[in-house]
This record gives sequence, structure tokens and C-alpha cells, in this order.
Amino acid sequence: MIQLTNLSLQRGIKTLIKDANIEIYPGHKIGIIGANGCGKSTLFSMLRGELQADAGDCIVPKHWRIVSVAQETPASEKSALEYVIDGDTELRKLQAQLLDAEDAHQGEKIAELHEKLAHIGAYDVEARAAVILDGLGFSTAQLQNPVSDFSGGWRMRLNLAQALLCESDLLLLDEPTNHLDLDAVIWLENWIKGYKGTLLLISHDKSFIDECVGGIVSFEQTALVMYSGNYSGFEKQRAERLRLQASEYEKQAKKKAHLNAFITRFKAKASKAKQAQSRVKQLEKMQDLMPVHAQSAFSFEFKIPDKLPNPLVLMEEVKVGYGETVILNEVKMNLVPGSRIGLLGKNGAGKSTLIKLLSEQLSPMSGEYHTSAGLKIGYFAQHQVELLHLDSDPFEHLFRLDKKLSEQEIRDYLGGFGFQGDEVYKQVNLMSGGEKARLVLALIVYQKPNMLLLDEPTNHLDIEMRQALNYALQAFEGAMVLVSHDRYLLSTVCDDFYLVDSGEVSSFKGDLDDYKKWLFASNAQAAKSSKMEANGHVSEADKKSVDRKQQKRLEAELRQKTKPFRDEITKQEKRMEKAQKLLAEIEATMADNSLYEAVNKAKLTKVLEQKASADAELEEAEMLWLDAQESLEALLS
Repeated sequence: MIQLTNLSLQRGIKTLIKDANIEIYPGHKIGIIGANGCGKSTLFSMLRGELQADAGDCIVPKHWRIVSVAQETPASEKSALEYVIDGDTELRKLQAQLLDAEDAHQGEKIAELHEKLAHIGAYDVEARAAVILDGLGFSTAQLQNPVSDFSGGWRMRLNLAQALLCESDLLLLDEPTNHLDLDAVIWLENWIKGYKGTLLLISHDKSFIDECVGGIVSFEQTALVMYSGNYSGFEKQRAERLRLQASEYEKQAKKKAHLNAFITRFKAKASKAKQAQSRVKQLEKMQDLMPVHAQSAFSFEFKIPDKLPNPLVLMEEVKVGYGETVILNEVKMNLVPGSRIGLLGKNGAGKSTLIKLLSEQLSPMSGEYHTSAGLKIGYFAQHQVELLHLDSDPFEHLFRLDKKLSEQEIRDYLGGFGFQGDEVYKQVNLMSGGEKARLVLALIVYQKPNMLLLDEPTNHLDIEMRQALNYALQAFEGAMVLVSHDRYLLSTVCDDFYLVDSGEVSSFKGDLDDYKKWLFASNAQAAKSSKMEANGHVSEADKKSVDRKQQKRLEAELRQKTKPFRDEITKQEKRMEKAQKLLAEIEATMADNSLYEAVNKAKLTKVLEQKASADAELEEAEMLWLDAQESLEALLS
């Protein structure tokens, strides 16, 4: 096992860890969390033997094979497949020895090396590498492309594939989802669940951590604190500790009251769709976890836009693509103030194309596309980060937007995005990816957009900044379209999901768990279709037809199976609404002091009987609603 005993670690004059005592047992999967710069990656360096502790001991079994993801990718002319296999250095070493033995005609040595190669899986390594690359979003054709053809984000996927291919006793993953889309994140989760070794995972993606780990090591000042359970369990445990000891929690009363009001308002207008039910639960969960984020350095909000025209964007049978290549057909979508749409779909299906259409980077090829004269777009995408002035600082960027701002006003505003003190004068070319992303968000928020287009906005953001963005988006009054691999963000800020698939954009009748099921079913069908096609049994047109039919069949089956429970939920919600309305009237009557005078004793008795009856009616309806909801979730789990 891994043992940290009275361990202290410094970088320069900064103490990162002091007197830490942690034990991690073989096969355990542990999430490593903490603010940016607290020492998480430095801890990984120490576990790899690249750094020594300043005091105490760090013991990792000597025979353990430790694997982590390389941070640099050479612009090699090797194929993607060969590059990934190169990551298994033991295999490559044995293959080189085999070539030498064959050249020297050493028969016994050749036999011995073949046995060793078979033992480490050398003869199916190409198939295993291809499966991993497919899961991470690479097409079959891309496997033979040279590494130099891929962008930086895709090269990081190749490095991740290298790490996953290697046999390991300890796997160190540092922000593995940063360059992945939602489908690849879901695939990686399932891979990790089947991993037999010890896993240490650094991530800012709450849902991903929840699915992958059974314990948390939290950096808290210079201490390392171990928590049992996943990230949700950590939040509950830490929130309870902070409630008992932190006066900072009282400072959050205003924010909590705002969130309470939002939940109440959302419940009142929520549709009966499953994603609406899921969102209510997520929002209620956020209330209980407020203490965990009480001391966050990030706090901002979207100001009310100057104009909120309705609709903001109107689309009817829109066709969009690049040049003469059509990517999406017959898109129909209306965006109005309050629209909160999450886009789902496989890599390359057209999500970013739709975002580019809405951002006016692409023009429709045909169909009706109308925008309001008052439309003001706030667009976040990775290339927006690249448009920052490298030789300027956050202060200069904001001052360019509004030259009427005083120095203190600029400092106060940027402080909400984590730029404190001299950090407002830090040049962009010296910033980390997270700092650049925060600056772009700051500039977007300041301009008071009435339509937000967010394409993977959480890449490089830590947990506290993601939570601040989450809170801010709750109160945003304009329209929002979101593409993200962060399911926590999707589930808490989106009211509706749209599926981008097979050149179409359609409303998705379900939540993210349903999308996960759809994805697995779709991939299974695609694999079956590919096999049939390879055997000459199916055309490309037939394949697309099968995919659409499969999707529609699955959705129809889901609706049929869940109908009795959905009907019961609807029935009991109507009962609850009626009982709540009656109780509100009774409570208004009981607020009249004259009701308690002796002359009104009979009336008071009657009112109290009515209240007891209404309370019982509400309680029964809530119990039946809960039973139906649990049955529905059990069916869908």
C-alpha cells in the first residue's frame, strides 16, 4: 500500500503539505481534490519518485508499476496506433530484444521472449489499443494518421490512451477529462470501473469523480484529510464539519435565500419531464452543500441584460454546414429569454456546428433564420481564449471594454473571478489555462449578454470556479445553450436537452442517465452495423436508417414502460397543488386574530378540521408521488 507518514513537502518557500499521515490500500480508487496550486500535481511527482519529501516518509511498494499521462506529445510521424503502443515500454523493449535474438539466431532466447510477449498481451495489443482509441473518440481512419496531424487536445487523448493501455499497479490521472467530450468521459468512467489496480485521480468534474472513486483525499490548508465515499459523500461530510465550526456559513445566508427562491419558482413552473425532476433534486442538493463553498475566492453574477426581446432566435427548417457539405438538416429551435438548453450527441455529430450557427460564425444554407434586433451574444469557446491579447493583463482587457471604470471598480469586479491583488496586472502569456478561461468569462459577463453560448466552459476551471459559474447561471435571465462534458453543470442549469445525431437536432425526452443508456445502445447498434457492413450486408444509407430506428424504438419503449408511473406522478402532483392551495387559504384565514375570539370558537374548530384534512391529503399525495417517482427511477436505473 501507499503510506505517507508525518510527511511534509515544500516548493520554494511555500509549504504544500505538513505532517500528513495517509494510507491507501491496493485496488482502492481515490480522488485527490483541492484548490489550484495547493500541491496535487506535486504530490503525483513525489509518488513517481521525481521529488523527495522535505520531512517524513512516502512509501510506495518497489515492485509497483506506476503509470501516468505524459504532458508533452512530440510531433511524430508515427501513426496514432503505433504511438499509443509505444507507451508500453516493457513491450517495446521485449520486441527489440526479440529482433536482436532473431538476428543472432538464438533459438532458446527467441522462445523465451515469445513467452514473455504472450504473457504481457503483445499479440492482441493492436486490438486493445484500437478499442481504447475508439472509446476516446478516434475514428478507425484516424488510427493510421501521423501524430503530427492532430491538434493539442487530441494529442493529449493519445497520451491518455498510452497510459490506459499499459499494465499498471498504480495509475495517476491528472485532469483526464479536460480534453474529452461527454461521450468519451462516459467511456472512460466505465474503463476505470473495470481497472484492477490502485487509482489516484485529480479532477474538477464532480460527476466524474463520483462515478470513479470510493475515497477522497482533500488538501485543506497544508493538511491532507481522508474522507470515505465519493465526492458527494465528501461534500456532505465536509459541509457538516463546517456547519459546526465555521462562522463563514452565516455570510452565505443571502445567497442561500436566493437559491431557495429560485428552487421554489422553478418547482412551480417545472414540466413533468424527468430532466426537470432531476434538476429540482440537484438544486435542493446544492442548498445543503453551501458551507463547502463558503470561503470560495470566486463570486459573480450576470447582470440583467439591457434588452430581453422575445424571441431572441427563431429557426425553421434550417440547414447548416461547411461549404457545400451539410452537417445539420431541418433544424427547428426557438430561443426565448429563460431557455436553458443542453446539447447532447456524439463527437462530430454537429454540436459545435450548431453553436457556431447561433454565434453567427456560420450562416444558414437554407431555411428561416431570424434574430432579434436586440440580440447580444456571449460566446465562450476555446478559440475565444486564444483571442486574448497576450501582452495585456486583466486590468487592461476590462478597461478596453469600459473606460469609465475606476481602478477600484476594475479590481472589485475582477476579484470575483479570482484575480486578487497584483494578479490583475499578470500578462496573459504568463497565465495558466484556468486563468485565461476565467478572464474570458469575466469579459463575457461584464457585457451583459442576453444569449449565452457555452462550448465546454469548464475546461481548466477548478471546482470552486465551476460552482461559482453554476450559481451565476441559475439567475441568468437570457437564453443559454450549453455543450459540456460536466454532467453536474448540465443537470443543474439546463431545463431541456436536445440530441444532435444523424444530421438532426431533436428534443431528448429524458435526463443524463437516459442519455447514457441511449449512448450505450447506439454504440452497440453501430458496432453491429459496422460488422454487417464489413461482411457486405448493409449500405451506409441502411446503417443510418438502422440508427434512427433504433433510437426511436428505444425512446418508444422507454415511454411505454414508464407511462403508468408518469401518469401517477402527474395525478399526485395535481392533488398536491390542490392541497397546497387550500392550505394557503386556510393559513390566510388563521392569520386573522379575530378567529381566536370566544365568539368564533365553532368557526375556529371547523378551520382546524379543514387544515388537518388538507394536511393529511397533502401527506398522502406526497407519499404516493414519492413511491411512483422511486418506482420510475428504479425502472430507469
